[in-house]
Amino acid sequence: MGTQESDERAGGGTGRRALLGAAVLGAGGAVLGLPGTARAAGTRHGGGHGGGVGSLPVPTVIGHRGASGYRPEHTFGSYELALDLGADIVEAGDLVPTKDGHLVCRHEPEIGGTTDVADHREFADRKRTKLLDGVSTTGWFTEDFTLAELKTLRATERIPANRPHNTLYDGRWEIPTFEEVLRWQNEQTRRRGKQVWIYPELKHPTYFRKLGLGTEERLARLLRKYGKDRKNSPVIIQSFEPTSIQRMNKLVGNPLAVLLSGANSRPWDFVETGDPRTTADLVTPEGLKEIASYAQGIGPTLDLIVPKDSAGRLTEPTTLVRDAHRAGLILHPYTMRNENPFLPAEFRQGSDPDAYGDVFGAFRTYFATGIDGVFTDNPDTGVLAREDFVNG
Repeated sequence: MGTQESDERAGGGTGRRALLGAAVLGAGGAVLGLPGTARAAGTRHGGGHGGGVGSLPVPTVIGHRGASGYRPEHTFGSYELALDLGADIVEAGDLVPTKDGHLVCRHEPEIGGTTDVADHREFADRKRTKLLDGVSTTGWFTEDFTLAELKTLRATERIPANRPHNTLYDGRWEIPTFEEVLRWQNEQTRRRGKQVWIYPELKHPTYFRKLGLGTEERLARLLRKYGKDRKNSPVIIQSFEPTSIQRMNKLVGNPLAVLLSGANSRPWDFVETGDPRTTADLVTPEGLKEIASYAQGIGPTLDLIVPKDSAGRLTEPTTLVRDAHRAGLILHPYTMRNENPFLPAEFRQGSDPDAYGDVFGAFRTYFATGIDGVFTDNPDTGVLAREDFVNG
């Protein structure tokens, strides 16, 4: 999941929404605060839905870029560890294109912070300053490299100040392509004896479309090639740009989710097209109803679920969970992390930036709002927190 912190499918939306409805209903006990129903929410359900999203546990634990709390993000090391630690879905990966049109998995198209590209003298002249969704960004960009060139690089930890232990694994893994991810998903499903789910994100689709590297069509072609473009397919697609999800809705039958950043932000596709609406407009009942006409879920920042005050402490929950469920949408907010700086102030313990706080308390608070799942860098923590919540 990016954070902005830093053809046959016509009519497929109704079927996809029905599949996801079981997940919404499963969370109902948490919304109402009924312990008995909350326990039921933690069990698997939706067996009659052909193995679709309704078959996943609620709350669903989603490995954010894998198990990125323990391994450099968007590597097969991170993805496999997320499965080992119990993640129900792996966010594999944030999709950006290469110069020759391959989709690869990186947090952003700028790869100076997530690879060893700066150490490759042969690529020194590729360093550029570009305007990325209105932000001047300096570094090395995937669209300036062929896939063969990117495969000579190795992944590194993105936030070493918070995760110095992850730097142990710098240089171990290469950048995966999304086609490799789809093959990996099949292999892991066979090896583990259960269906592995993935949750790719289309990054900066408007930016890439203007470069002649449209990503939605490339993603759709790959999903069709591997037979994973249907409403029951174990692939949920997300993007911060609503028009990108609308485009995907016409190309594939997969479950779709619109990501939502801060209330005052505007999706970049809205900026480009002159649409004046902000995220605050999208999370109104009317905005949610519109989203539900082409998507089945939303991925809001946790601050849209429970805002923080000026001291970083949680305030009262908003009505977003209730309003989204009424519109027939599931909610998979982002991102839970164990380290102090990423937790609400009341759950921090000490001031060490890489020390863990009371993350179980934070999980409990967010689960109690009735969310259907959550992205987390620490899937094992999320699984234990869910067990605590479901068992009361």
